Amino acid sequence: MQKIRVDNFSISIDGFGAGQAQTLDNPIGRNGMDLHQWFFPTDTFQQMVAGRPGEKGIDNDFASKGLEKAGACIMGRNMFGPVRGDWPDDKWRGWWGENPPFHCPVFVLTNHARAPIEMEGGTTFHFVTDGIHAALDRAKQAANGRDIRVCGGVSTIRQYLKEALIDQMHIVITSAILGTGEHLFNGIDLLKLGYKCVQVTPSGKVMHTIIVKDQ
Repeated sequence: MQKIRVDNFSISIDGFGAGQAQTLDNPIGRNGMDLHQWFFPTDTFQQMVAGRPGEKGIDNDFASKGLEKAGACIMGRNMFGPVRGDWPDDKWRGWWGENPPFHCPVFVLTNHARAPIEMEGGTTFHFVTDGIHAALDRAKQAANGRDIRVCGGVSTIRQYLKEALIDQMHIVITSAILGTGEHLFNGIDLLKLGYKCVQVTPSGKVMHTIIVKDQ
């Protein structure tokens, strides 16, 4: 059955999924890269970006499963890039180069229309201006029954979570402390929305948790 998933999403031990002040040099905000230090050494990441072996083990097992190809992806405007307001031109094409790692249609939530961007490797960015439900409907149609991944950032996940539209979340609790930034669960009653934690797996670096919605 088709699922709406969040995979490999890292938060600080104080609950933040991104730091403050996102910039071109700081795409996840101040100290935000600290959240992903568990991921970078894995064989999955090293093979993807450098074509060389990396670390195996629990972290890599979760990283690999989380990057299994989805039928479609959804992300927020801030995750796509640091540009705010109207698009000044068509130069910005995402953080990931000409062959992004998604390899499927990606629906970007935005208030500012833009023509689709077709990239190498099967990724096409579509810009959706009429809300999270419209983006999900388009993603479901494009996915042809396969799972849909809500990639982030924090604001986008929160919007779908408040509507109980996410079926499963893999949340990675790291030892980083951000102090400020974008909090993932603040003000959201997961129990009331029908969510429960069904798996907790420590790796020595982080805690991998699986949260699902009761069907």
